[in-house]
Amino acid sequence: MSAELPDPFTPALFLNPAYQTLSGAGTVLENPSTLEPVGVFGAPTGPEIDAVLARVNAAQKGWAATDPKARAKVLHRVADAIETGDMAAVAKRMTLETGKPYPEAIGEIANIAPVFRYYAEMARDDAGHIAGPMQPGSFQFMVQEPLGVTVHVVPYNFPLILGCWSIAASLAAGNGVVMKAAPAGTLCTLAFAQVFRALPDDLVAVLPGGAEVGQHLIGSPLTHGVAFTGSVASGKAVAVAAAGQLKPAVIEAGGSDPMIVSDKVDVDVAAAGAVTAAFLQSGQVCTSTERIYVVGSAYGAFLEALVTRTRALRIGDGMGKAEIGPLVSRAARDKVARLVEDAVAQGATVECGGCVPEGVGPGWFYAPTVLTGVTDAMEIAREEIFGPVVCVYPVPDFDTALAQANNSDFGLGASVFTDDLDEAFRGVREMQAGMVWINNPLVDNDALPFGGIKNSGLGRTLGRTGLDAFRRPKMAVIDPKARMADWWYPYPDDWFHAEDESAGRSHV
Repeated sequence: MSAELPDPFTPALFLNPAYQTLSGAGTVLENPSTLEPVGVFGAPTGPEIDAVLARVNAAQKGWAATDPKARAKVLHRVADAIETGDMAAVAKRMTLETGKPYPEAIGEIANIAPVFRYYAEMARDDAGHIAGPMQPGSFQFMVQEPLGVTVHVVPYNFPLILGCWSIAASLAAGNGVVMKAAPAGTLCTLAFAQVFRALPDDLVAVLPGGAEVGQHLIGSPLTHGVAFTGSVASGKAVAVAAAGQLKPAVIEAGGSDPMIVSDKVDVDVAAAGAVTAAFLQSGQVCTSTERIYVVGSAYGAFLEALVTRTRALRIGDGMGKAEIGPLVSRAARDKVARLVEDAVAQGATVECGGCVPEGVGPGWFYAPTVLTGVTDAMEIAREEIFGPVVCVYPVPDFDTALAQANNSDFGLGASVFTDDLDEAFRGVREMQAGMVWINNPLVDNDALPFGGIKNSGLGRTLGRTGLDAFRRPKMAVIDPKARMADWWYPYPDDWFHAEDESAGRSHV
């Protein structure tokens, strides 16, 4: 990949292999840690979007006609470009515009190349299914075909990898793709887009802009499938818009993930895992642990260990030595502060945090916070917090913990810390979530489906399921020689005797 990155202060879009400058001054992006400007993003007009879509559609026809082995070779070249390119510079842009700590930004990018390699080979391995024939001598099977051009609307918290999970699958299936960058995430997404130069011209586009650009893409007759990650309200709107055109859609709409800490586990280990699960990326992770249910006698020791570890977390600029960076915007921090203040006003207790930390800023920082005394009547127990706050609840037994964990409109992920095998398998079976982690929270696997139930979304990315989301099955029946069939018109006269049990289509 070229070491020359696009100018962050020049609004542009990317249509492989070139950047196209957009008219207008664009919207300024601020570093959420220092509040200094780090770049701008523009928004293409409707005609500009349509022109891009026309070119991606034209390129997709050639890509769909490319055999899976040749496609795989090209997708491996994308992975090569990621592994050999200047990803440190891309990661720095991600940190500057989103506030994500640099180690987490570079870690996000490091996990993208393997998903392109996985789908490069998966699409070669799985192209359909042969069925046992319904008639002797007939060859009856299913083939998989690409949808056409797919839209990938990505969030700011993981501006690259979440899009690439679905983009890699879609490309492997033979589609063209258009990625709608998150406003805070535009700079790193456009810089990263250079890796797509390994692909045929015009096959991939990256467009900046706000909700109006996403709405145009989803509503266009020139797009044929959607992958979206974002809020519940936006996810429902996307699902409705896609359904109105009978476009398939994969929706990941966030969560309020529960964790159960058993009284049959080392509470120090559980507390270490919980701190990471709750506060990774300042809690701005869709699978962040937001509710912890601690069983019986483990509660006191676990809470003490959790608070001790939380207080030890370093808060600061993402380019420095800090585990906790800023939230992405003032609005994001204001929401977190409002939820905490409302809970405290109704009787919740702040065990640590619960404030804007001193000595850091001037950006949108909030101290990692542990709350107790939270009730289901409080908004913080029912909303996705999406910030560095976790609520801890004592429960008398494992049954109660399961019931409380499932008492939510969300169902993305769920975790259990236990050394009891029966509890572990009960967690897998009974927790109402698309993903369950036992003693190992927040892990994903390219070969396993990622997604949720309830208000957390529909459909899945990753795994074979993630590939199928971007292709449509077609049934095919081939008889090697044209010949008369005994069930074709006209029916024999003896088929019309209703009183004869052997009459009619039983002759087929």
